[in-house]
Amino acid sequence: MQVKANAGKADTIADVGGLKVGHAVDEVVRTGTTVIIPDAPVAMGVDVRGGGPGTRDTEALDPTCLVERVHGLVLSGGSVFGLAAADGVTAALSEKGIGLPLGPRAVPVVPSAILFDLMNGGDKNWGEISPYADLGRRAVAEISLDVPQGRVGAGFGARAGAVPGGVGSASLETDDGIRIGAIVAVNSFGSVISKKETEHGVVDLPKLGLVGANTTIAAVATNLDFDKAACKRLAMMAQDGLARSIRPIHTPYDGDTVFALATGAKPVDGEMAAIMAVVGTLAADCLARAVEKALG
Repeated sequence: MQVKANAGKADTIADVGGLKVGHAVDEVVRTGTTVIIPDAPVAMGVDVRGGGPGTRDTEALDPTCLVERVHGLVLSGGSVFGLAAADGVTAALSEKGIGLPLGPRAVPVVPSAILFDLMNGGDKNWGEISPYADLGRRAVAEISLDVPQGRVGAGFGARAGAVPGGVGSASLETDDGIRIGAIVAVNSFGSVISKKETEHGVVDLPKLGLVGANTTIAAVATNLDFDKAACKRLAMMAQDGLARSIRPIHTPYDGDTVFALATGAKPVDGEMAAIMAVVGTLAADCLARAVEKALG
């Protein structure tokens, strides 16, 4: 079976449809937050492979758990402090009435993952209250179909090996209307690799010794009507995009995490295993290209 796919109109995750992205940065602290907010709740899965991850609400994405659909996703700088960005996002969404109707106010489910940018020279002397909840609220206020890339959002203070990191996004669409998108914040332990490096076995370890001070966090999305179990498999296959583009990857120093979202706009037409083989492969391709675009 041969499937042809081309880049979407904007070549960003927004091409999937039903998704918007917002960034916020703090130039003094040299950090930032990126949010992905769906127009309606989406199925989501996650695959964590790095040895030093930092995440929130990822257990809720297990197919055996109760919640079937979620209301947003946060990728943030700030290490453990950056997990507070999800506080700002959940508050902002709840104020809009977005979330589970479980009481006097909506309760959003907003998984998140963080990267380490605490040693990039910014002013981290913020006292007892970090800037991340505010960054989360600001990122929600900026959501748009336009997806800026490079030194923005979660990638603002990132580094990829020995060079500045950043945020990248890409998309693909098949002839029969299956859409796949990716967004990534590259703060890797390893370097984004060239063809020459893979041919000659070069292993570049420019950040050796910064234990837990790395991580590439990403999301892929599709317009297919996948459930949480299918999204989990999609996230697992998409991780290959990181393996193709960053070397080394998934080390004890990294917290590499990939989420997968499914908007459900397009019914699954055919045998699921065959469709997943195609869509997962395209998601990996898309994520590899997003990594390349993150470094501009």
